[in-house]
Amino acid sequence: MITAMVTPFTPELELDLPRAQQLALKLLDEGSDGLVVCGTTGESPTVFYPQKLDLFRAVIEAVDGRAPIIANAGDNCTADSVAFAQEVAALGVDAIMAVVPYYNKPPQEGLYRHFRAIAESVDLPVFLYNIPGRSAINMTAETTLRLAHDVENIVGVKEASGNLGQVAEICHNAPDGFEVVSGNDADTLPMMGLGATGVISVVSHIAGVRFKEMVEASASGDHTRALRIHLELLPLMNTLFMTSNPILVKKALELQGFSVGGLRLPLIEATDEQTAELERVMRHTGVLA
Repeated sequence: MITAMVTPFTPELELDLPRAQQLALKLLDEGSDGLVVCGTTGESPTVFYPQKLDLFRAVIEAVDGRAPIIANAGDNCTADSVAFAQEVAALGVDAIMAVVPYYNKPPQEGLYRHFRAIAESVDLPVFLYNIPGRSAINMTAETTLRLAHDVENIVGVKEASGNLGQVAEICHNAPDGFEVVSGNDADTLPMMGLGATGVISVVSHIAGVRFKEMVEASASGDHTRALRIHLELLPLMNTLFMTSNPILVKKALELQGFSVGGLRLPLIEATDEQTAELERVMRHTGVLA
């Protein structure tokens, strides 16, 4: 269970680096096996390169080797992504994550060349990130598998396509050691049943201990316990995504007494109605007293 960390902001919407360090340690204490910093949940589109570097440095310092730090370094321009990945690698992160380029809508061969260029520019493990709901295109199983077989340091994929047939094809045909992880909390259990090895999670911010228990139960073959926890947490997982992530996970942390500040436009605060529903579901699932 890896957590895709939110990015804390001050009241002026500047980076709150001390709070980011506190959050990183809190997540590790609650069961996270690693952290993705400044991904989708970390509001990467509105945290620009110099700020990303500051955030990576702060989290690396706080974690101090306790767990792997995966830095989101991918963008929709290959040249920029390569240059930034090289800067990030020099900081001492453990791995790079790179998302399918958004808005450009490249063909599959363009995706292959994009990810290969990033991976070959650094001496670090690289995770692919397929999220067609945000990037407007899907990276096919064929493209993922080409990269997995052709590029030695491409070591895994965060699959958020929701396409279980595609997930099964990747799991079945990937080389040994290639990690397939869920990019959607609610898909984690069915994906692990197909051969995925875990999740890059959002709900782990507020239900880390229980969600980690589900992942471990599934991995150990205790499917009854895994299904029970999945069904208990499913309403919470769904509620966190009733509006754009990370609006509601930031609100949920605030409701639990661990405020991480607001959101940078064009994201906006949760409405009163959304907050009320979130609070109701959090109480129902036992993550809020």
